[in-house]
Amino acid sequence: MHPVTTIPAPTRDDVLGVLSGVVDPELGSDIVSLGMVPAVDVADDGVVRVTIKLTIGGCPLRADIKREVEQRVGVHPGVSDVQISWGEMTPDERSETMLKARWNAREKAPETEVPTRTRVLAIASGKGGVGKSSVTVNVAAALASRGFTVGVLDADIWGFSVPRLLGLDASMEAKRIPGSDRPKIMPNERPVGDGLLKVVSTGFMIDEETALMWRGLMLTKAVEQFLTDVHWGDLDYLVIDMPPGTGDVQMGLARMLPRTELLIVTTPALAAQKVAQRAADMARRSFLPVLGVIENMSTFTCDHGVAYELFGSGGGQALADAIDAPLLGQIPLEPAIGAGGDTGRPIVLAAAAGDDPDASPAAMAFIAIAERLATDIAPPHEVLDDQAMAGCSARMLDAVDVAFKKLDSDSEAVAAKAPAAQSSSS
Repeated sequence: MHPVTTIPAPTRDDVLGVLSGVVDPELGSDIVSLGMVPAVDVADDGVVRVTIKLTIGGCPLRADIKREVEQRVGVHPGVSDVQISWGEMTPDERSETMLKARWNAREKAPETEVPTRTRVLAIASGKGGVGKSSVTVNVAAALASRGFTVGVLDADIWGFSVPRLLGLDASMEAKRIPGSDRPKIMPNERPVGDGLLKVVSTGFMIDEETALMWRGLMLTKAVEQFLTDVHWGDLDYLVIDMPPGTGDVQMGLARMLPRTELLIVTTPALAAQKVAQRAADMARRSFLPVLGVIENMSTFTCDHGVAYELFGSGGGQALADAIDAPLLGQIPLEPAIGAGGDTGRPIVLAAAAGDDPDASPAAMAFIAIAERLATDIAPPHEVLDDQAMAGCSARMLDAVDVAFKKLDSDSEAVAAKAPAAQSSSS
């Protein structure tokens, strides 16, 4: 008779290694790294007891996770049985798990058609009605007037207004791009001085009067297609008009373009500032930096030169102070902004081109914000690269110069010692 070989029970680390292959279908990361497995016990007889904490007790994916754990652990050598105990996370544990999930999603961001050198600026707000879209098109146009190629992505899928604000209404076309296995959507373009705007919106696909009755998943998928199926080409900036709030589109964008940086728009009212702070909190939880705050509708000046604070005061600075970000500018409330939107001509265009010697304070405020972004807060990445290379090159040359000087000095010292050494040896 042959001796019976007993396979020893696996170790706790063995089981954790197997469980690290179990992915939560909703969060997109393995249950071990997400902190969902607080305890693993392995008995000598091979019975494995696993404790799993779900984000909510009635998680609809519980059956999927159970089946995957039992299948993966059950086939491991030395395992005789798998027993699972279920628990529910505390609010603090749930927040920590979501934080890890967002970080993991950021680190596994999918490839997009947006060039890596492109500076991605998302114009966000806590709620609607603060003029976020007009801020988007005027900031984008002001950047383009400086000679940059600027993409404008209208991510407010069902509340799109960018096409009308920029006076564009042509349908987007798909073309075969060399090196691509399928046609790509071509953005609509509008030259601005020496620069160029490349614009993408659902408004180019349907009539402005048509209601888009899409749920969150469809909205996120639309934004994903705008990032992966549009041939953006070379871009200095991509300015994104975000929908208001902190919903599916915002979370999807943080996952797909983790290098996005936020500009938060608020009105002067302190109540609006409190709501806008939620957008900043969303950015922080998604590891997206907030570059600054833009206060819109700050004051109204009548024909007699009297300024009125129709929407209160102090909201922009209060928000900037609360989130530790600079207040980039205050945009006065002017009828010309609305008129420019109705005619498809942002108010910055005439001022940036020098055609309006009496440019409105609002136009000049937008131009000042764009200048600050381009020269200080968020310069194009190639400018940063040139500066960094210049600095690195200078340091390298200095180091080489010091090294050669030291080498010359050492050589002179050796030469000076050589005669003395020869005379002493003789």
